[in-house]
Amino acid sequence: MKNNYGTKKPERQELGRVSDRISFIYVEHARINRQDSAIQVVDYRGIINIPVALVSVLLLGPGVDVTHRAMELMGDSSLAVVWVGECGVRQYAHGRSLNHSSRLLEAQAKLVSNRRSRLATARQMYEMRFPNEDFSNLTMEELRGKEGSRVRRIYREQSKLTGVSWNKREYKVDNFEDGTPINKALTAAHQALYGLSYSVIVALGASPGLGFIHTGHDLAFVYDFADLYKAKYSIPIAFKMTAKYGNHDIATHTRIAMRDEFKKGKLLAKMVKDLKSLLLKDSTADIESPQVIMSLWDDREGLQKFGVQYHEAQS
Repeated sequence: MKNNYGTKKPERQELGRVSDRISFIYVEHARINRQDSAIQVVDYRGIINIPVALVSVLLLGPGVDVTHRAMELMGDSSLAVVWVGECGVRQYAHGRSLNHSSRLLEAQAKLVSNRRSRLATARQMYEMRFPNEDFSNLTMEELRGKEGSRVRRIYREQSKLTGVSWNKREYKVDNFEDGTPINKALTAAHQALYGLSYSVIVALGASPGLGFIHTGHDLAFVYDFADLYKAKYSIPIAFKMTAKYGNHDIATHTRIAMRDEFKKGKLLAKMVKDLKSLLLKDSTADIESPQVIMSLWDDREGLQKFGVQYHEAQS
């Protein structure tokens, strides 16, 4: 076997932009090694090499062993790695941001730390779900009420469209298999959407924990962001897969359908644009430049040059 210990670390300009990457890959009961600039997945079916610079998020399910060298490559390539439970129920960790600038993070922190700007951003997120409606004077309570009504309506519509019986959403964290087929499909679909949302947020340098609607959790903003796309992706796909497969391996079928729909709908590119619009109020801003800019903050003089040896001021 070729010795990979001398493999060169990838340069940032060699890495794929977030919007151009594959959405996610799910792996379970396999061993993951490193082969040059690819991760090598070995299971009972054989061996496959996956270029990490082209993947957005890697979901690691039960029975996965990962080598240190493989994890090093994933970190260098800014591949978000998420350990998930059986059938993809939970998520735990991510790698370093692809975008090494703190511009998006600083903008997010500024918006969420001011009551007025936080409310304005939350309203903007609701307006993205209700085109052509004016939410400028609604309170958060009123916004939550409208969103609740919208989601309940979508569930009823999908139930009628697919013939899948619907009562209520039940998420059993500790017993996935005990849920109804539609609830298991919804859990798998939402988890895939959370994983992709999580990946885009951290890859662009924002914080998954600084939410505008959800708060107090390290994934608060992930839930905020993913909610923008549930009506178009995870909810209808969960109902379609349940209607087609019933309870037969429903989580796997749902994940595959979500992955295909992400690609078909070019969701990654849309997420990148939407995130820039929310936090920078500019969907066209280029924040993935390979150039890394670092400055020193000064309370009086503004930003100062980094890497300069400063001397004590003379009185």
